[in-house]
Amino acid sequence: MSQKVLVAGTGISGIAAAKLLLAQGGEVVLYDGNDKLSAETIKAKFDEDAKLTIVLGELKKLDLTGVELAVISPGISLEAPFVAVIDEAKIPIWSEIELAYHCTKGKIAAITGTNGKTTTTALTGEIMKHYYDSVFVVGNIGDPYALHALETIDESVTVAEISSFMLETIMDFRPNVSAITNITPDHLDRHKTMECYIQVKEGIARNQTEEDTCVLNYDDPVLREFGTTLKCNVLYFSRKEKLENGIFMNGDMIVYRHDGKTENVLDVNDLNIIGGHNHENVMTAVGISLSLGVPMDVIREACKEFKAVEHRIEFVRERFGVTYYNDSKGTNPDAAIQAIKAMPGPTLLIAGGYDKHSEYDEWIESFDGKVRYLVLIGQTRDKIAECAKRHGMTDIMYAEDLKEAVQVCASYANSGDFVLLSPACASWGQFKNYEERGRMFKDFVNAL
Repeated sequence: MSQKVLVAGTGISGIAAAKLLLAQGGEVVLYDGNDKLSAETIKAKFDEDAKLTIVLGELKKLDLTGVELAVISPGISLEAPFVAVIDEAKIPIWSEIELAYHCTKGKIAAITGTNGKTTTTALTGEIMKHYYDSVFVVGNIGDPYALHALETIDESVTVAEISSFMLETIMDFRPNVSAITNITPDHLDRHKTMECYIQVKEGIARNQTEEDTCVLNYDDPVLREFGTTLKCNVLYFSRKEKLENGIFMNGDMIVYRHDGKTENVLDVNDLNIIGGHNHENVMTAVGISLSLGVPMDVIREACKEFKAVEHRIEFVRERFGVTYYNDSKGTNPDAAIQAIKAMPGPTLLIAGGYDKHSEYDEWIESFDGKVRYLVLIGQTRDKIAECAKRHGMTDIMYAEDLKEAVQVCASYANSGDFVLLSPACASWGQFKNYEERGRMFKDFVNAL
């Protein structure tokens, strides 16, 4: 990696990629389209003698002199104008995970899917830590992959949550075990069509060989069919079918059937996470862990100890008999459906946010009489309200912001009700990200 490389984006992913390249003896042109940024502030994040040039604003052909490779942060669209300049110069484009992959030692488990990937990644990471000494949990879940690539050793296991944005620009990326939890419509503002979105997601297993394994959701018809096209081993899991080979639900028991034997994994009543979607996440993590050689008793104990991921159907508090849950990570309708299904009783639902061109009909239908009040905020509130009314849902209220929404719910909730933040929309516009939205929700609830 001693070549000259353009790194696009000065967020945590871009900075990590630049530092990785510099550590490998490379030269970096660090680019950001925002000309309001301070070059001095960015430079302060690096060693004084780093071979680093910072370019802000418009990217010109001259800036690419000697550049042999471009690494693009996942938040940047390939339709951004500066990408055309890179393409014209015939410079190959890698994602940050492609760069990190080329510098990583040991085994890699890579997890994608529309929903469930963060919980699955966190749980898989915990299982690995119960068995392996050197474990790194990276990607969309928190730390950029590039941040830890050079810390890995031959005995390491890296567990990576991989988004569709990250998969757009992979080339050689080949995990030992890949997993796709499910595929439902999301990010169509970026990927345009469902076919394109599916193709990008399925790219996680594109380079896998007979030595590798892909864990797939048998209940998802797209993924069931995809499994028949792969060269690698395929391990299916299912919540609905009793598989001849694979991991599935038998009543409340997760079981693993292989080589003519049926092995009990664990009773879902022993888990600390609720909802059928979480049972799928556990089955995915079990499949990945078995494929990486972790013994069943270690997997079982780690699953029993695992607590819910922050912002994913996270218990906040109980007040006057009303229970509050934070599902800020429910950033699309399908994720929000899972949160509604997980609520044990009458629910006051806070929803709305940034418009990703999602459709809300299936989500509204999933309310099934359980949602007493729908409290809407953000850019999508009119669109959601119109959809809800078409489906006969009329108990709808608007709030100016999240704080008011929490106060409205507290006023209208009865003992035995559940108040759920599960927006079915992205957070952009009102919040920096879904984490900020979730933390603010918890602060407002705890301040009641």
